[in-house]
Amino acid sequence: MKPARIAVLGIAGVAGLFAFMLSGGEPPPAPQQVVTGEVRREPTTDVLVTTQNVPIGGSLTADNIMWRPWPDTAIAPNFVRRSSEPDALEKLRGSITRFPLSAGEPIISQRLIRADGGGFMAAMLPAGMRAIAVPITPETGAGGFILPNDRVDVILIQRQRSAGNETIVSDTILHNVRVMAIDQTFQERDGEKVVVGRTATMELSPRQAEAVSLARQMGEISLSLRSLADSNAAPREQSDTPSRGNTVTIVRFGVPTQVPVMGR
Repeated sequence: MKPARIAVLGIAGVAGLFAFMLSGGEPPPAPQQVVTGEVRREPTTDVLVTTQNVPIGGSLTADNIMWRPWPDTAIAPNFVRRSSEPDALEKLRGSITRFPLSAGEPIISQRLIRADGGGFMAAMLPAGMRAIAVPITPETGAGGFILPNDRVDVILIQRQRSAGNETIVSDTILHNVRVMAIDQTFQERDGEKVVVGRTATMELSPRQAEAVSLARQMGEISLSLRSLADSNAAPREQSDTPSRGNTVTIVRFGVPTQVPVMGR
């Protein structure tokens, strides 16, 4: 090849490289390697779940329960599993819920009341607790704003007469007790926010039930609605020493006696 032609080709190559650098061009990226592999699936077990929200006292039907695969690592011992209870879908239909259930929540048998079981209110009570009803009015029941499952304080109002004078005394005899029902309403109905009833049924220990029964004979019972934040707080520790607010005064033959009443 002639030297002149070689020189022309060299100049053209240098010019092309210079033009490529000015344009900011970059060499094409190297092709990426695609790594393929098998995706491991976590083992699952069919458990019984709700398909929609079920309120307290609601009934399980074919429309609101179903079998659904659940990861084995997230299954609790008290879940209803198809492997151990294959007929649970039919057996639990008609059962009543003791607690509200959310859509997609696994069903636990202990939270249900079987349709062929005993009375509803008796089944709603935890072991060792009692249900007792007290008369209320709009004035003594927070104007109707106390709903089932709210927490209240129980206040005893007494009229004491001495030497022709009348004194009205109030004491909070119970703290943070659960209202199970207003009249025969045990759940919120169709978003109703006010229930005006004549009786409130409360969940009490045997000792508290005795105190409320005694207080009804001594004066008027009034319920004080607690804040939701206070209701969820841990119960206060009770002292063995009676103090005002957790005692009931019983007067026999003119002699007052302090009877301690411990709140929950």
